[in-house]
Amino acid sequence: MTTPRARPLIGLLLVATIGFAAGSEGDDDGLSDVARAAARFDYLLHCSGCHLPDGSGAPPEVPSLRGPMGALVATPEGRDYIARVPEVAQAPLADDALARVLNWVLLEFNGETLPSGFQLMGAAEVGVARAKVLADPLRAREVIVGRYADKTATD
Repeated sequence: MTTPRARPLIGLLLVATIGFAAGSEGDDDGLSDVARAAARFDYLLHCSGCHLPDGSGAPPEVPSLRGPMGALVATPEGRDYIARVPEVAQAPLADDALARVLNWVLLEFNGETLPSGFQLMGAAEVGVARAKVLADPLRAREVIVGRYADKTATD
């Protein structure tokens, strides 16, 4: 019999085992099947409560993760920003696991809008970024890419 706290770990082990059994070829994007499954699991566990399982969010309060992040990560400042957003930076994940989740979100929900030559985010990059406190994420986003497109004109 398992405890409720052990169930997520058992689920992750099951996903990882299935991934190994199926092979870990992955797509040409650089994420293996196992990394992709682990990232999806972490996204569902830590992010989908607000951003929903499909990444659509509830704009303008909870931004959509579908599509607009491609333009955001086209610059070093944008890459830095996505790891510094408070709910991201404070996620109870190690830097490598958080990098995997961010890469999964970018590839899964933003694949068609990513800049040409997009490079996956690494644990070191995420660790450096998330260590810098971001006091005003909305203002920082405006500075990087302009006003959030899904916000209404009356905000």
